[in-house]
Amino acid sequence: MSARPNILIITADEYRSDCLGFAGHPDVTTPYLDSLAQKGIYFPNAYSSCPTCVPARAVFHTGLKPANTGRVGYRDGVDWNYSRTLGSEFTRLGYQTQVCGKMHVSPLRNRLGFEAVDLCDGYMHYWRKPDIPAYTEQGYADDYYHWLKNELGADADINANGLDCNSYISRPWHLDEKYHPTNWVTDRALDFLRRRDRRQPFLLNVSYVRPHAPYDAPRWYFDQYLSKNLAPPHKGDWNDPGLRDFGRTFNSSAAPADPTLIRQMQAGYYACISHLDHQIGRLIIRIIEEGLEDDTVIIFTSDHGDMLGDHGFVRKSLPYRGSAGIPMIISGPARIIGQSRTDARVAGLEDILPTCLWLCDESAEGLDGIDLLSPEKRDYLHGEHEFGWRDLSNQFIVTERDKYIWFSATGREQYFNLANDPYETREASAEYPERVSELREMLVSELTGREEGYVENGRLSPGKNKAKAVLSKLLK
Repeated sequence: MSARPNILIITADEYRSDCLGFAGHPDVTTPYLDSLAQKGIYFPNAYSSCPTCVPARAVFHTGLKPANTGRVGYRDGVDWNYSRTLGSEFTRLGYQTQVCGKMHVSPLRNRLGFEAVDLCDGYMHYWRKPDIPAYTEQGYADDYYHWLKNELGADADINANGLDCNSYISRPWHLDEKYHPTNWVTDRALDFLRRRDRRQPFLLNVSYVRPHAPYDAPRWYFDQYLSKNLAPPHKGDWNDPGLRDFGRTFNSSAAPADPTLIRQMQAGYYACISHLDHQIGRLIIRIIEEGLEDDTVIIFTSDHGDMLGDHGFVRKSLPYRGSAGIPMIISGPARIIGQSRTDARVAGLEDILPTCLWLCDESAEGLDGIDLLSPEKRDYLHGEHEFGWRDLSNQFIVTERDKYIWFSATGREQYFNLANDPYETREASAEYPERVSELREMLVSELTGREEGYVENGRLSPGKNKAKAVLSKLLK
């Protein structure tokens, strides 16, 4: 490859893999993302190997699997000290590197090797605590909140509408659309394109907080879906009928029992996606207007998904499609990425950095991901998420056609034939005992030697005490 291409990486937060118009979602429309897929490579089997914000972003930025990032569950406030990151690699290569939007790292202003960051982390409870140093408190250190307070006054905050960042409650945005964080991130990205040094290629990560809760898109988008007859969440023959939120709207893992709240949740989430899609359209238009279309590769993905009521759950951390499945599109000129196509390979966030390095003819040696623009292929992806104190701590093996899940606290297993049952509605381990055994052995291979003690005498060894070692690992 001759001249090094510009690289625009658009990352959403909590974006389900199925919420794409071109992929056949019954309700969501995404015309601009559809246009990227039309001129790119779409990976329908893409997954987050540790599906919550912090550990997933560590995988994205380092090209390493969760065990090698040291983050196998969610924890705020643990410093990120990685010697090799997406930002540092491309700054070293002479790229002008910038993030506009969410980082969700520690400390709050950690640039991870990027030359500059216009930070919009979303509502972050950890960075608002009274014992946080003043210079790193979110209202001061986060660029979006600093701007919002300058615009609207010291008391301005996005939660004035009564919504929370980990709740299924939704309602339309309460301020002018220009103040929405999705618009602000786009504005900052467009400003970077205006003032960049045109003698250098750029790597720009436009990192949106939405469709992560709060589900608060501007009213026009919200109304498009509230007036629709939305398809209900997916249910399975294995679902727990006793799973309830018990009125807990904050940090609940269970969906609301009230069908009106479920409908409002879906409408709010889909509205955030359509709003996001239109803002991505602004980026695509600017790329075309500046004549960069033939020299720019655009990657779109997310850190994880959202259960959105499927199987009675909301939010993330779980090994099911709604939570662990992510969108993945690589779009660009055919001379760089090849012909447009759908690629059934199992892909993951650890593949982004190796793929970007390949675009520059650089080595990805030492990374765990694969180059998605080469014929290289993995047989499976190993994923995990440790809760530390709950029975939902999980490990999973996913292939192009099926998935095996092991809950490490209890030893419970699940198997889904994804080729016939993509939304995991039938637990099929009894029908495929030999295949379950094969996938279990793959997991044993992945977990052998881990400090948590997941494997003993060549077999999976469940137990709640395993979490103690994990929590220790997260504190390193």
